[in-house]
Amino acid sequence: MEFPSSSSSSSSIFSPRPSDDTVFYAIYPDSPTATTTVTLQSLHLKILETLSPFTQDYIWQHQPFALSVSTPPNPSCPCPSSSHLPHLHGHLRFGDNLDDEWFAVFLLFQISQRFPSLSIRLWDSDGDFLLIEAAFHLPRWLNPDSAHHRLFLRDGSLHIVPRNRLPNPSLIDSLNFIVNSPHESLASDGIQRAVRKRISNYPEQARKNMHRVRVRVPVSVAQVLKHEPRLISLAVEGFYDRDIDTMKFASRMERFVERGKAEELVCVSVKMSRAMYAQLVQQRFQAPKCYPGMPARSEKEGFAEAELGMKIACGLEMMYQQRKRDGVEGKGSSWEAFRKSLESSGYFQGMLPGSSEYQRLMQSAQEYYRNTSLHSKASDLLNALVRRIDEILALPHLVDDFKDQEVPPSDDDSWLYGGEEELNSVLMERQKEMELYDLKHKKKGKAKEGQDAGPSSASNADEFDPGDIAKTMQAFVHKLSSYKGAEAPEDRNKEVDLDVDQFIKDMESIMMHTDGEVANSNIEEGSSSDLDFDDSDESDIAELDEDTEDGEEIFMRSYSDAMNEELKTTTLQKSFVRANEQIPKKDQGTSNASEHIVDEDFSPVDVDVNLVKSLLDSFSSQQGLPGPASNLLGLMGVQLPQDGKKGK
Repeated sequence: MEFPSSSSSSSSIFSPRPSDDTVFYAIYPDSPTATTTVTLQSLHLKILETLSPFTQDYIWQHQPFALSVSTPPNPSCPCPSSSHLPHLHGHLRFGDNLDDEWFAVFLLFQISQRFPSLSIRLWDSDGDFLLIEAAFHLPRWLNPDSAHHRLFLRDGSLHIVPRNRLPNPSLIDSLNFIVNSPHESLASDGIQRAVRKRISNYPEQARKNMHRVRVRVPVSVAQVLKHEPRLISLAVEGFYDRDIDTMKFASRMERFVERGKAEELVCVSVKMSRAMYAQLVQQRFQAPKCYPGMPARSEKEGFAEAELGMKIACGLEMMYQQRKRDGVEGKGSSWEAFRKSLESSGYFQGMLPGSSEYQRLMQSAQEYYRNTSLHSKASDLLNALVRRIDEILALPHLVDDFKDQEVPPSDDDSWLYGGEEELNSVLMERQKEMELYDLKHKKKGKAKEGQDAGPSSASNADEFDPGDIAKTMQAFVHKLSSYKGAEAPEDRNKEVDLDVDQFIKDMESIMMHTDGEVANSNIEEGSSSDLDFDDSDESDIAELDEDTEDGEEIFMRSYSDAMNEELKTTTLQKSFVRANEQIPKKDQGTSNASEHIVDEDFSPVDVDVNLVKSLLDSFSSQQGLPGPASNLLGLMGVQLPQDGKKGK
């Protein structure tokens, strides 16, 4: 089975930029050449019928799970590479309610299981977010850069197009591959388990995410929510995303509180998501002056119900009035997309918003927009909701209609304040995954680590040669370091980064100073008349240098004698290991390069032996923890064995 070859297409400039809280999905039939609009519409109805038992009582945060029929060419398709393929696609904005995204994933898995001849692709602003969930089980080659057009749902399982078969797959290539070679693209068991575990609690988790609460609202609000309970999501959105302009609508409450303070509140039960409930409860909001009187604060339960109802009523008013205004003006998301496209194309010529020239250009853009089909479509869409609310409020409704009904109590909201235990359990579960992942890769890399380690990295203490410490330390001391600091001779934690131009400049500088003729010529060329010397001056300088050297030698002898006199009365000499105390068998590599400090009152001291002894004592005192000795030696590529005899 083959898909048609791809053709270049670009999305419309009027398509709004996807937000960061939106999940996208596309469903591709196996026989695109035989798929017609009628076939897609029939498939669309079958899918909605299949999902209806899961979604009929669910309140979505911003918009419900939906699908649209896409037939080529379709420049408005959210995935440009799909614009030439007949398919179903949709997007879902989940906002602050992450459960909506994972419930959508569960629904897509259900579609995949019920319709095995479909291939489903889903992604969000983070890319293939299912791979993020299974990060500890992915092959090393799979990363955000190489995952494009590789992840699909098919027949209830995850499929990943392998890199060795398709190095740079297009959407067409990947769809053909998973249809013709499903066993090769089937993801590993670890990836399947990780993703399935994330959605294993659905649809029960979706029902648990619903929260019923008893509120007191004006009759008009109760009437609207009775006929369209899902409008609670738009009411909460209008309240939570309010701004200065929409607050003006709430201050007047012209549509839902027509009688002002004379309006009577009724008690109703409202179902919403937990995220919506939290958005309402956690925000402080003062009732408008025109709003009906609420119970006193001393009546805690009654006041809480009325305050929550007031927020819902104000949100519904702001949403209604804003959509009504935008419907008249034909604005909304399509206008915002059109305006942003003008800004990106340089239409406003860098003019400051609010300036007279900017306003003139804006008026011209609005006039042009009103004459396009986008204006009529946006107006129809925005006015549809306004007309629906007007139709509901046109029906007879009285206060008595809501007084006689029994309203159940609100659900327990302790989950809002006691989520610490659940959060800790999730964090602990993630911590265990990380530990298992680290343990697995440590075992794999143990053999390689032994091969790549330094000369003294053997775990067997018998193979450890202390002479390596002295040799490495001598190399470190005698190494010429730059002004940036000391450089370890075997820095294994840092990659070599050579600046060729700077290296050449440094070498030229060194050569200029070491070559006497060049140095003298540079002095002559760069000197001024004030720095000219004759032969007598040079001889005076030579005599001065000789006197300085003699003076320094005399000072050092005097300083050494004075220091030795002071050390005679201390126990410092007992802290050194003397040369005659060394083991003759181990003097190779250490005694040859050692420096013996000889004084008339001190026995000879082997510097290398004392160095090794001091480092070993310091390392032993760390008791296996990080410390200066292990850090310094590790930087130079020397790894000391653990003291297995400690404490015996």
